[in-house]
Amino acid sequence: MQSRRLGGSGLQLTPIGLGTWAMGGGGWLFGWGPQDDAASIDAIRAGLDAGINWIDTAAIYGHGHAETIVARAVEGGRRDQVVIATKCGRVWEGDSRTIGKSLRRDSIFSEVDASLRRLRVDVIDLYQLHWPEPDEQVEEGWAAVGDLIALGKVRFGGVCNFNLPQLQRAQAIHPITSLQPPYSMLRRDIEAEVVQWCAAHDVGILAYSPMQAGLLTGTFTAARAAALSADDWRSRNPLFQEPQLTINLRLVDALKPIAARLDATVAQLALAWVLRLPEITSAIAGARSAVQIQETVRAGDLRLGADVIAEIEALLQARASAIAPL
Repeated sequence: MQSRRLGGSGLQLTPIGLGTWAMGGGGWLFGWGPQDDAASIDAIRAGLDAGINWIDTAAIYGHGHAETIVARAVEGGRRDQVVIATKCGRVWEGDSRTIGKSLRRDSIFSEVDASLRRLRVDVIDLYQLHWPEPDEQVEEGWAAVGDLIALGKVRFGGVCNFNLPQLQRAQAIHPITSLQPPYSMLRRDIEAEVVQWCAAHDVGILAYSPMQAGLLTGTFTAARAAALSADDWRSRNPLFQEPQLTINLRLVDALKPIAARLDATVAQLALAWVLRLPEITSAIAGARSAVQIQETVRAGDLRLGADVIAEIEALLQARASAIAPL
């Protein structure tokens, strides 16, 4: 895979990054259900072996658990081979399933030290505000990240889930290296204004959930949706519930012959579609096993022609028309 420069930083990232949300396991509010730690470590190492050079994680994933898994996976001399990105701004107490929101300076300073310990690193390559919440604390939180960069605990700072006005407010305080928004065939909000703003201000875009949490893999079914455990956040998401579920699975069925013509899977097609935009630096592919990441990593070299993009666009417009009356 050819790497791409991340915004105004000197970081060169592969177009596929490895996401660790599901590796946090179950037992917390936005968990994906039980996850085997050994399988998570195998997946990370398989991703690195396949050429991926960056990992995205967050303190809140499993209440710190995903960060410890990343540390275990890159020990033994692999730390220098990988860019590690993590996040702050979501806090918890003990084993509580209640998640707090804080962008206060003292809270972020406490969070970064905890993440450094869990990750077993001296510096975090990319430190991101996980959510712009509470909104009134955005300026304080982003200024704190700038101070952490000055202190040498963080190399570069990014934001996640920010809208355009919030990006503008943060940029006035300290340069933003990256934005991490949700972006997939089913979630296209950033196309209107945010993509153009990021390009104009040299802000890299790291798209998360490009396969829409498994819906766009080509292997998800209505039966699987019905069997999602209560501690899997997808069981509460409208995209995985009727009436949207049937419409979304109908789209996936229509994508399958397109993928087959390209000798690709639907998952690879979904990732390549996200990466069709030159403003997208990288798409984050979650994985729960080595096999999953070994498959999806191939999307980094898949290029879609204008005819394929137009064919997919027609399918997406048909889906949007079906969803609109709901």
